[in-house]
Amino acid sequence: MAPSSEKKQYLTFCLGEELFALESSLVLEVLEVPAITRIPRVPEFLVGVINLRGNAATVVDVRRKFGMEPTRHTRDTCVIVVERDFEGERLAVGLLADSVREVMEIAPQDVLSPPEMGLSVDAAYLSGVARNGEDFLLLLDAHRLLSLEELAARPDQV
Repeated sequence: MAPSSEKKQYLTFCLGEELFALESSLVLEVLEVPAITRIPRVPEFLVGVINLRGNAATVVDVRRKFGMEPTRHTRDTCVIVVERDFEGERLAVGLLADSVREVMEIAPQDVLSPPEMGLSVDAAYLSGVARNGEDFLLLLDAHRLLSLEELAARPDQV
């Protein structure tokens, strides 16, 4: 069977000056930042939980996870809600982003392996990079970014 040449859709968003993307098939919705309830004794990048239609959804500050300054809330700050499979159960997780840009299509042949050096984030969290004009778009691997082990860890275990 030949590899698929069908383009995939990605939701693009900013963290600082960097442009990132997630496969749009994983994105449930994009929200204005709701009230976030802090949770004690969790890693710094887990900022708390939000009420998502009667269910608690964990919110991750992706900037903190990548070792950047914490997200500053502005009128463009949002929560990208993605669905993640944890041991057979579908759970919603929110990702804080500085702003959401657009949905764009990227062909598989336009996705390159991430370089091991010279990136602002750990290449282990990336599924690849793709050209975006003169710059590169960093394609996040949601499964690695939102690993159950890291989300369930205590601060002294991360």
